[in-house]
Amino acid sequence: MAKVGIVMGSDSDMPVMAKAADILEQFGIDYEMTIISAHREPDIFFDWARAAESKGLKVIIAGAGKAAHLPGMCAAIFPLPVIGIPMKTSDLGGVDSLYSIVQMPSGIPVATVAINGGANAGILAAKILAASDDELLARLKKYSESLKSDVVKKAERLDELGFRKYLSQMR
Repeated sequence: MAKVGIVMGSDSDMPVMAKAADILEQFGIDYEMTIISAHREPDIFFDWARAAESKGLKVIIAGAGKAAHLPGMCAAIFPLPVIGIPMKTSDLGGVDSLYSIVQMPSGIPVATVAINGGANAGILAAKILAASDDELLARLKKYSESLKSDVVKKAERLDELGFRKYLSQMR
């Protein structure tokens, strides 16, 4: 049974939302993914959001650009955590989306990640679920250690090669 719902307003959001799905898969978390426009298909959206809890979803990750109503509308209907991903837009670079998602009215919170922050949305969803899943928490701790190890290895490589050689290998 899916524990995380991933919803986006357009297939153009798929590259960013796929990063959230990739993270969830990495941690062994089931999810469902769909495309629903809150503006163009309000009836379909309301049916999906109302059914999310009964389908077993524990977190929704919603990505949206421009007016970015999808995450807020999910939070208005779904009683559990919603994570909003503001999409980078051509008009304002995603700042419009970011402001739209973070400025929710009191009582309707949406946890918000960076513009195009699909991977962090997946990690945040995993952390929310890990609050009641010790095995998932252990996998998250291992993941955090691997991030730390990667940085240590890069620092050691920089010390070994020196700045110029390290930089040339990165290019």
